[in-house]
Amino acid sequence: MRWSPTDLPGNGQSGPGAGHRPADPAKRMVGKVLTDNGITRCERGTYALVGGEELSDGERDQLLELCRQRLDAFRQQPGGGGVCPPQPPPHPDQRLGEVPGAHQDQRPLRVLRGTRAPASSGGGPHRSVGEAFREAVEPRRFRRPLQPAVPLLPLQRRQARCCLPTQEGATVFRGLQASYARREADCVFCALEGSGRVLLENELALCIANAYPVTPGHSLVIPRRHGADGLALHQPESNAAVELLKERREQLFAQDATISGWNVGLNSGEAAGQTVFHAHWHLIPRREDDCEEPRGGVRGVIAGKQGY
Repeated sequence: MRWSPTDLPGNGQSGPGAGHRPADPAKRMVGKVLTDNGITRCERGTYALVGGEELSDGERDQLLELCRQRLDAFRQQPGGGGVCPPQPPPHPDQRLGEVPGAHQDQRPLRVLRGTRAPASSGGGPHRSVGEAFREAVEPRRFRRPLQPAVPLLPLQRRQARCCLPTQEGATVFRGLQASYARREADCVFCALEGSGRVLLENELALCIANAYPVTPGHSLVIPRRHGADGLALHQPESNAAVELLKERREQLFAQDATISGWNVGLNSGEAAGQTVFHAHWHLIPRREDDCEEPRGGVRGVIAGKQGY
């Protein structure tokens, strides 16, 4: 009993001995497996059933019919016929891999609070990108999710990457969480927590009214972690500060209809006028006619340079 790989039942041939054509590698694999298991032997590209010469015509027909039944049953299964359906290329957020430099038990704090990702196809509730990011973190090691619950939009993917501090191209988390707890005993801004002066707050920043306001409503947004340079903050802290700036702006707009503009400023360094060396942003409401000439705005930090 002999046949070539193209003579397998169900391949459009009439049976063993039908026309020959170059065999597909997937079809040759069947004969190779059978040969490796001692069921067939291969001679010049043609397979022969071991002991097939001893079978009667009826036994051979019965064996071929059984093969056809098994092949037909296999083709009814998903991905049947031995060929899996083509799969789309993986989404960038679905590729699995450890984040270089990840260290166990050092998870970042909330990352992108308030940034909403699309609802899942199942109609589930909206979740922030920060929530999706945290849920993708395994207990012992940071891993990118194989199948994220919510696909990230291009801008959200960029924001998520910005939230990971990098060093020489590698993401480094060692000591990151502990750094958020840094406070200085003699810092007036570090002492604000629990002081009763806080107007708004989130996990990483807080907002107070300025003790020496330039205009009514002048407010300060201050990161909780002690650090002098507002441009050297971790990205989540910058996100948290911007969030409070927006919240305080909306709050003041609702309280005072005369506000028609804003100055937002950061003094970084003694030469830039910084007097409290704990980073903070000034949010200064502006109104019509609150000064003789508003043109130039923050250019006024250098006398005589505001106008141009």
